[in-house]
Amino acid sequence: MRGETVESLVTGAEFSVEQILSGTLDAPVEYRQDHDEWVVVLTGGAVLFVDGGTISLAAGEWLLLPGGTSHRLDSTVPGTSWLAVRGPRPGSTVASPGPPPESAPAG
Repeated sequence: MRGETVESLVTGAEFSVEQILSGTLDAPVEYRQDHDEWVVVLTGGAVLFVDGGTISLAAGEWLLLPGGTSHRLDSTVPGTSWLAVRGPRPGSTVASPGPPPESAPAG
């Protein structure tokens, strides 16, 4: 397989969870998302360039990428499986829970 495929697993009001399957990359891939993203490598491995440094991730290792962070995916082990959790976009409103229900008087 070449490139990457992304499958949406679940989407909530303020987050989404995706599984990414990586194959051989034809060239490094540049990213800059406007949302926070937490990724964990489930199997395989990858090399990224983030904030001026190289980061190697193996199975079980994770990385938090705050919104606006430039990063580059330099290489992946073919067959690498990732889980990506993406947070709300800046400016979105997070719904807050209402007041707790009133409890019955003790009696």
